[in-house]
Amino acid sequence: MSFSQDVKQEIASHIPLSRHCRIAELSGLYFLCGESGVREGVDSISFHTENIEVARLCFTLLKKTFNITVNACVKRSKLLSYAVGVFGRDAENVKETLKISEDINRSIKLLTEKDCCRRVFLSGVFLVSGSMNDPERSYHLEIVCEDEGRAELLREMICSFGIEARSAVRKKYHVIYVKEGDGIVDMLNIMDANRALLSMENTRVLKDMRNRVNRSVNCETANIKKTVGAAVRQINDIEFLMETGNFKELDEGLKQIALLRLENKEATLTELGEMLNPPVGKSGVNHRLRKISDIAGMIRGI
Repeated sequence: MSFSQDVKQEIASHIPLSRHCRIAELSGLYFLCGESGVREGVDSISFHTENIEVARLCFTLLKKTFNITVNACVKRSKLLSYAVGVFGRDAENVKETLKISEDINRSIKLLTEKDCCRRVFLSGVFLVSGSMNDPERSYHLEIVCEDEGRAELLREMICSFGIEARSAVRKKYHVIYVKEGDGIVDMLNIMDANRALLSMENTRVLKDMRNRVNRSVNCETANIKKTVGAAVRQINDIEFLMETGNFKELDEGLKQIALLRLENKEATLTELGEMLNPPVGKSGVNHRLRKISDIAGMIRGI
């Protein structure tokens, strides 16, 4: 099971205690997978999904909220799909409660005036058309809508919680997405997916630790390469001066550090400085070795 499926399974297992929250979550489910109309002269409202957890949640919410007869069926084609429906007077009651006949923006705002209702509305929407990458790979949460109006309404609702949600068009669909790790953690908290939230936080801590270790190792490796490269150049310059007979022209301080460098090819500048009598600091050792390199460069004609 994918991380996204785990998140949905956790969200779907929570049934709101208050009636107004159950209505808000039903509204969120209907927002992206519901349809209503008249079938054979009888009012109907139905929810269609390929996710059995969503189908069960629709069934439970309708049953607990309205105490009515709810019909469910399974459709078999390339993929299993599920339909949960209500008919007749019961459907009229559900439609009226979900304010389906009203302007969608107005009805959603009326049903989600309370903070708790906006939370469960987003839970319902995510269950129907949301997905989330495994945080081990990348941070990305998205919800797909079929039209721009619904997408913008959804984006504004997510932003009302202080989360930066962006929109994009992908083929014929409008996608609302969150890419920041902190924003996704906040979304999981809003949707009451606490297990997934803790799992993601653990993953973020481990990833951050690995990144720090890698940066430290890379930095250390770069420093070692830099030190070794400098030492090799210094040794080449000293040996060049010896081979050309110019080494004897150096003053005693330069000769002393040059011989120490030849004897201690892997030593750092600080270590070389401590071997001198009297000791010399890192900058002093570096100055002497650079002077040797300058002299070698002049003789080479560089």
